[in-house]
Amino acid sequence: MDTASLPRRALTAFYRLLLGGAALAVLAAFGCVVVGVAGRQLGFTVPGLDAYAGYAIATALFLALPETLRRSEHIRITLLLNRLPAGARGPLQGLCLLLALGLSAALAWGAVRLVWFSHLTADVSQGADATPLWIPQLAMALGCLALSLACADALQAHLRGRHFFLPGRSAEDAPPAD
Repeated sequence: MDTASLPRRALTAFYRLLLGGAALAVLAAFGCVVVGVAGRQLGFTVPGLDAYAGYAIATALFLALPETLRRSEHIRITLLLNRLPAGARGPLQGLCLLLALGLSAALAWGAVRLVWFSHLTADVSQGADATPLWIPQLAMALGCLALSLACADALQAHLRGRHFFLPGRSAEDAPPAD
């Protein structure tokens, strides 16, 4: 077994696991909407249902970030990269990945601090459900941390001359501009 590919497979599996969690969160949001609509039709309400749908949508958004980066589906500067000479693409791609790592690390730091502060202060939602806010914020922090990890992963792959982005989707794999 190739031990060099073990970390790569583990990270890929981690990104896909989070994407699976995002898919489950989308289904949970859909379930909340269906129960809300059925409740209005049948004359019952579930306190906090709208908030839970919002939490599920936010969870889906944040947990999908690393795999979305890997699939090159984030807004990136590929229009500019594709128009540059091949020799200039690499350094600019590296600079962009370094900036993305810095920004995602700052975002992750802030998200983790928010979870910790909400937990320390016993902050709860203002709705009738009074959900401790650190619980839905945890998914946001996990997604931000994983995005930061994915940016570091992409930067290290770039510096080693390996591919991080799925084939056929990154600026490096795109045909040269006319």
